Amino acid sequence: MKNYFLRRFVYSLFTIFIIATVTFIMMHSIPGGPFSREKPVPDEILRVINAKYNLDAPLHVQYFDYLKGLVTFDLGPSFSKVGTSVNDLISAGFPITARVGFLAVLLIIAVGVPVGIISALRQNRPIDYFVMFMATLGVTIPSFVIATIFIFLFAGKLGWVPPFGLRTPASYIGPVIALSGYSLSFVARLTRSSMLEVLRQDYIRTARANGLKELSVIGKHAMKNAVIPVITYMGPTIAALMTGSFVVERIFAIAGIGRYFVESVSNRDYTVIMGVTVLYAAFYVLMVFLVDILYALVDPRIKFEKEIG
Repeated sequence: MKNYFLRRFVYSLFTIFIIATVTFIMMHSIPGGPFSREKPVPDEILRVINAKYNLDAPLHVQYFDYLKGLVTFDLGPSFSKVGTSVNDLISAGFPITARVGFLAVLLIIAVGVPVGIISALRQNRPIDYFVMFMATLGVTIPSFVIATIFIFLFAGKLGWVPPFGLRTPASYIGPVIALSGYSLSFVARLTRSSMLEVLRQDYIRTARANGLKELSVIGKHAMKNAVIPVITYMGPTIAALMTGSFVVERIFAIAGIGRYFVESVSNRDYTVIMGVTVLYAAFYVLMVFLVDILYALVDPRIKFEKEIG
C-alpha cells in the first residue's frame, strides 16, 4: 500500500511538472510581453523594467528560476499590480472562490445523490419522470443563463437576495446554484443509472431472497457499488468547483481567483497566469489522487497493486 501511495505521489508531481513546463513555454511563445502596450514604451524604460523582473535573462535561466519558485512556493511578483505578489493574489482570491465552491459541492452531494437514488427506486413513476425532466433541463442550461435568470428574478424583481458580491449569507445562494446546476443534474442522472444497474445484479436478488430488509439491501449492498461512478465524476468536479468559475464570478462580481486570472490574461501578466494555472493543476491532480484512494475504501474488491500482485 505504501508503494502504491508513493508511486501515485510521484506520478502527481511529474504531472504538475509537465503542466508547469508547458505553461511556461506557451507563455513565452506568445508574441509581445507583459509590458507591451498600444502606446509603445521607450526602450530605455523597457530595459530597466525587464532588468528589474529578470526578463532580460536567458530563457533557461528564467525557467529554472520559475521552477525554483514553484518548489519554494514563491510564485513571483505580479507584473500588472505593482508591489503585489502572485502569492498575495491567490491568498486573497482563493478562499473566496473555495467557499462558494465548497457550498456548491455540498449541494451537489446532498441533493444529487439522494434524488438519483429515489428516482431509481421509483422508476417509471411520476417522481422519476419529474426528476429526469429537471435533471435534463439542468444539464442543458449553461451556468451564465442560470446566473442571469437568478439575478433578474430573485434580486431584481423580488429583491430577496443581493444582486452582486458576497456581503451576506443570502448572497451565496445565487453563485452556488449557478455553479452547481450542471453538476447536480448530472450527478442525479448518473446516480440513477448506476443504481438501476446495481439493483439488477444477482447479489441484490440474493440479498432480498435471504430476507434482508430493503433498507439494508439498498444502504449496505447497493449504495457502495452505485456511488463508484459518482466518486469518479466528483473528483475532477470538486477541483473545478473549488477553483471557481470565471463566468459565474464575473456575473456576480465576486472578488475570487477567477477575476485575477481573467485580468492577468488581458494584461499578459505571465506570473499570475502561470501561478493560477499550476494551482488549478495541482488541485485537480490532488482530487484524482484522493479518488483513487476512495475506490479501495468504498469497494473492497478494488485492491492495491501489492495486494493483487
